[in-house]
Amino acid sequence: MIPRSLGGRLVGAFAILALAILLAVGGALFVALRGLHQDATLGGLQDVAGSVIPQVRDSVGSGELRGTLEEVRGQLASRNIELMLIGADGRLRPIGGAPTGAAILTSDLAIGETVKGTVTLDDTRYLYVATGIRRAAAATPKAIAFLAVDRSGALALADLGRTIPIVILVVLLIAAPLAIALSRSVTRPLRRLAAATADIPAGRAQALPESGPKEVRELMGTFNAMGAELDATRRREDELLANLRHDLRTPLTVIAGFAAALRDGTATGPAAEAAAKAIEEESARLERLVAEVGAVERIRSGDEQIRPELLDAGELVAATAIRFGPRAAAAGVSLTTDVDGLGASLGIAADRLALDRMLGNLVENALAATSGRSGTPAVVIAAAAARLPGDIDAIRFTVLDDGPGFPDGTAARAFERFWRADPSRAGAGSGLGLAIVQELAVAHGGIAFAENRAEGGARVGITLPRVPWPTQGGTGR
Repeated sequence: MIPRSLGGRLVGAFAILALAILLAVGGALFVALRGLHQDATLGGLQDVAGSVIPQVRDSVGSGELRGTLEEVRGQLASRNIELMLIGADGRLRPIGGAPTGAAILTSDLAIGETVKGTVTLDDTRYLYVATGIRRAAAATPKAIAFLAVDRSGALALADLGRTIPIVILVVLLIAAPLAIALSRSVTRPLRRLAAATADIPAGRAQALPESGPKEVRELMGTFNAMGAELDATRRREDELLANLRHDLRTPLTVIAGFAAALRDGTATGPAAEAAAKAIEEESARLERLVAEVGAVERIRSGDEQIRPELLDAGELVAATAIRFGPRAAAAGVSLTTDVDGLGASLGIAADRLALDRMLGNLVENALAATSGRSGTPAVVIAAAAARLPGDIDAIRFTVLDDGPGFPDGTAARAFERFWRADPSRAGAGSGLGLAIVQELAVAHGGIAFAENRAEGGARVGITLPRVPWPTQGGTGR
């Protein structure tokens, strides 16, 4: 049965590996030891043959071969060595007995020539050494054989029985601590990760130390990055909710106050008209706020599709200046354009409505920043050739103003939803205009930027690729 825990599986894998190694080593040792014992037994038989053969040869010439063999057999019996004759047919036969069915020679042996090997008699395996004692033309027996039961397998197993426990002990002393250490090096960080993951719903996620194997460290790093992003997202959500409450409170308070005045008759005549107008304006402001929040989400989710068409950047800048000219004049702001540096090629592939919206939001943001300033504040709508990362040909649309600019260190937040440079959040803006600009720019494959000008004021704009947007690898956003 497979263990349920990772640590148990790692330890189990080590145990299986150790067992497999023991089996492999044991098998190899058994074969080697059995061969050594066989060689030792054959060597002993060969030594016995070397000491007995001279005596047997002397008896061959004197006709006392049988008596000599009987005497030698008795001497060898105490050493568990059998003595047999080999007839002309190469078959073994006991001294004074009938031939056996085992043939160990296929050809005659010269006098003194020796062969060795294994033979099975009555289901028992023997090791033998055979030596020639007569010439081929002489009468039988031709040779004699010295046999000993083959106990090499049992002896090898006995040796293993003495060796394997030592090997097992060494493996346990070395492999077991390694398996436990490896298991803990993986499971401990994972347990910390599991505990930290369980804390995420409660908002108590903490950064984890990156320890353990490389893959576990990478996992910890990914979790820490995810936790940091989640914390940042929660902070943004909290800020978003706070901003929404702030932006909704003012129009709702105005609407409720004037509605109460109309109901109880406090506002009559011109005051009633002013109350109705205020209610209408604040209702429109609420509607714009809800619409702009929905616009950001639609762009991010891809529900608001981008439909590129070939446009003229210079004409877009001029049209934007004409569209906002009356509002700028009413606010006492000088609104001009600058399209120098584009040369003859002014084409850009973009969604017309989206680009009009981006330029419009940028100009509205600039007019809001400069309105009410002394003198004649200026806003400039500019377009120029640029390059995007990857050396992509692009056009940069920029709106410059001579307003107060962004507070130090806040320009990077210009495109956050509901963020305003004015801490009091005064004015009729929703704080979503530049957020929409950034989302639409990204949807076109471009970028949005905001920075303070050295001479005063702010520079806010977008850089969009000039080539047809579908070839930029867009996502359909």
